[in-house]
Amino acid sequence: MTVDRLKALEMHRRSKGKIKIYPSINIRDEEDLAMAYVPGSIHAANEIIADKSMTYEYTGKGNRLALITDGSAVLGMGNIGPDAALPVMEGKCLLFKLFGDVNAFPLCISSQKADDIICAARLIAPTVGAINIEDVVTPRTFTVVRKLQESLDIPVICDDQHGSAVVVLAGLINALEVVGKELEDIKIVIFGSGAAGIATTELLLYAGAENIITLNSSGILGPENPKMNYIQEELSVKINPEGISGGLEEAVRGADVLIGFSGKGKFSTDHIRQMNSRSIVFALSLPEPEIMPEEAKAAGATIVACGLSECINAMPNLHAFPGISRGLLDVRARGVNNNVLIRAAEALASVVDRRRLSENRIVPPLFSDEETPRVAEAVAQAAIKEGLALIKVPPKQVYDETWQRLYGGHMARL
Repeated sequence: MTVDRLKALEMHRRSKGKIKIYPSINIRDEEDLAMAYVPGSIHAANEIIADKSMTYEYTGKGNRLALITDGSAVLGMGNIGPDAALPVMEGKCLLFKLFGDVNAFPLCISSQKADDIICAARLIAPTVGAINIEDVVTPRTFTVVRKLQESLDIPVICDDQHGSAVVVLAGLINALEVVGKELEDIKIVIFGSGAAGIATTELLLYAGAENIITLNSSGILGPENPKMNYIQEELSVKINPEGISGGLEEAVRGADVLIGFSGKGKFSTDHIRQMNSRSIVFALSLPEPEIMPEEAKAAGATIVACGLSECINAMPNLHAFPGISRGLLDVRARGVNNNVLIRAAEALASVVDRRRLSENRIVPPLFSDEETPRVAEAVAQAAIKEGLALIKVPPKQVYDETWQRLYGGHMARL
């Protein structure tokens, strides 16, 4: 969607930040002051000294998320640094709140060293119930997320990785149902092996895909690719069972699914024509897709999706990350794994009414009132089943509470 530059700048200038802090209680007299600060806070502090888990009962930790970036891979802009990344991070925090009622705040780190980002996240961890690593370049993002997941007792997620993978899997579940194919029988080509491409490949493999080819800018990941980082090298031994070498031209022949996390114009109509019949194309590059939907359709693709919100099958990560974070926070999850992510994808796919599932409707509308509640419920119950949850809640409780938070006028301020 085209946005007027001057209008956008004026909105940012007037708002002076897209998120703010508001009090959840009032202070009207000396008693209120004493209750809220000192000595009232001392009683809460003493309870937490005795039992650290009481932090969730007496503070806002349980609904708080830190959005951490170094500004090295900001969507559509690249390495713009932490200062320029701030308006984008504020916008993401706004989405966490409006679509998930999660109190997210941005932390733009003035270092692009993995150890510094990890240190900063560990130091602020007592303040939050979850951490989201955002727009950090590959392979640094994987180093940071892995080490934090190993060392912290709160969920560390990365929307660039986990959100992207969940949205793609959800869209693919529905697209395959429409075209009458099975995940384990198809050939999938993923062009782009940054955070989204690698994480999506990994989740699709875990979900049952058996034939995936993933490429970076130098071609198919494998022994003949001269430019692979350590994450790409790890992945290369799990994919490409036919041993195909070369670039996108060679990879796409006979493919059933083509997924792009690359850049504008990377897919041609010739690429689409080389695919199998009833093909699926997800051109998810932002701010512009690898191929325009109408071009892919004209070249023979049956189903086309892109990352732009105005597309018929719009697949931005907004479909996933509010519900994932909401579900993890509501059961005080200690982490997240692939089984949880698969349940999230299945829940997201289920939001599309089966009577309306079609080539032009494989994902729900972005403003669906079922999306976040269903994903949150699935994530919460999966976390409980996986032994990742510190508290157990009965089925449907997270769904009901999330729906009330977002659409019943009960949005929390804590």
